[in-house]
Amino acid sequence: MLAQQRQAAIVDRVRSTGGVRVTDLAGEFGVSDMTIRRDLDLLAERGLLAKVHGGATAAESGSTDEPGFAAKSARQLAEKAAIAATAAHLVLPGMAVALSAGTTTAALAHRLVDTAGLTVVTNSIPVAEVFHRAGRPDQTVVLTGGIRTPSDALVGPVAVAAIRTLHLDLVFLGVHGMSVRAGYTTPNLTEAETNRALIASAERLVVLADHTKWNTVGISSIAPLSAAHTLITNTALPTPAHKTLQTHVRQLLVAPI
Repeated sequence: MLAQQRQAAIVDRVRSTGGVRVTDLAGEFGVSDMTIRRDLDLLAERGLLAKVHGGATAAESGSTDEPGFAAKSARQLAEKAAIAATAAHLVLPGMAVALSAGTTTAALAHRLVDTAGLTVVTNSIPVAEVFHRAGRPDQTVVLTGGIRTPSDALVGPVAVAAIRTLHLDLVFLGVHGMSVRAGYTTPNLTEAETNRALIASAERLVVLADHTKWNTVGISSIAPLSAAHTLITNTALPTPAHKTLQTHVRQLLVAPI
């Protein structure tokens, strides 16, 4: 197992159980206590957990906590890859699509670099870089401009003004959380406004949200659950949440892992 895979598994374990012990993890992964401690140091620096004597616990989080792009990139790698693969099937050559900021939309970008004639609008620096590195001459990438957030989103009046002039086929929206009460949410007030502009610019809204986003609530609502034409999640979504979402969104797709 690669170090990145082990660290992602540790984060998943902490999120599901609330805490882990160094000795237990060392035995499970077949590595030394020192290796696990280095993993925990790294994950704590990224804000993914809190180190305690002999192990680690879940990091405290609030509705305004906004992890950086690198921190979020280490979470739910398999789930994001599966969701991105499912989402890519919705994109046809020649479409004009928007990808919001986020690590799941960045995973989708890697899936779309071979789609011919694509026009991509994004307020995500990492998403734009994926297409820039691919360098396809038949693809057009529009980076909105704006003020950069900790999650590498470009937001604010410059981004909103650029987006409001556009007419797109699909918008793929990554979210911080989703719930019946708050809908789709973000911990950044200005990013919420920019995301609402993206939604208004497109014919269809496709939300990409792994199972950990259920009942997570950021400070600012982007849109109600019913605004999504399609919601793509993964198989670990709890059954009650699955049933609830089916009553609120027009199409619920569950990506197999």
